[in-house]
Amino acid sequence: MMSELLRQQTWRMIDHTTLGPSFDAKQSFAFDDALCESVGNGQSHPIVRLWVHHQTVVLGIQDTKLPYIEKGLAYLHEHGWRTIVRNSGGLAVVLDEGVLNVSLIFPDTKKGIDIDRGYEAMAALIARMLPEARVQAGEVIGSYCPGSFDLSIDGKKFAGISQRRIRGGVAVQVYICANGSGAARAEFIRQFYERALAGEQTKFTYPTVVPHTMASLSELLGKEMTVSALVIRLYEALQALGSSRLEPSSLTTEEWERYNVYFQRMIDRNETMLPK
Repeated sequence: MMSELLRQQTWRMIDHTTLGPSFDAKQSFAFDDALCESVGNGQSHPIVRLWVHHQTVVLGIQDTKLPYIEKGLAYLHEHGWRTIVRNSGGLAVVLDEGVLNVSLIFPDTKKGIDIDRGYEAMAALIARMLPEARVQAGEVIGSYCPGSFDLSIDGKKFAGISQRRIRGGVAVQVYICANGSGAARAEFIRQFYERALAGEQTKFTYPTVVPHTMASLSELLGKEMTVSALVIRLYEALQALGSSRLEPSSLTTEEWERYNVYFQRMIDRNETMLPK
């Protein structure tokens, strides 16, 4: 069932992994919304978009309600990190040049893709990309942005999945920690929450981050894993699943127009949700 979603006759492949430090994460969420609309209204084949952002902490909507959010943000900014609030679910995650993000964008045919099917398809794809490991899906307590579709090896989380639905399209988004220290990334988020909560009780339960619950694939597999090596594995996995065409692509004129609208929305949203 889950592999059906991955077996598309044609995938449009959009590679944004090499745009560099000036590529703002707000742009990524605007790209996915514009492409969701395009796939949802039948103007595009399903899409795989690959993306990398440098030194960015992506916050969830709940994070903006932390009682001392200003102190948490100050800590991140002092250490040279940018912050944005995303429009899909979840909580704070770390993106840097050692983290590959993948968006799978499908049409939501007659509400046919229930939420779990999208998650399962992404988890199945990543498991196929890592045949040398036993990838497990299930919440990793102590990780940042915990969820029922955390992906782990030997109990340590290396990837997390979220979803966004808009105008008949579904974007299933995953971040995969290829290299670097998973524990160092987690410690960074632990420090953020420590400052932004300052011991105060809140209605919403924020994660108690335990750094050693997280690791990168390089650490887990005992060999250097790069973002570009993961991209090659992704292409190979899709082809092995029977996808007949992987077409390198860029946005159409109409998609760029929709992107501009969604990007402005992301800018406005961040201005209203984050303290000045």
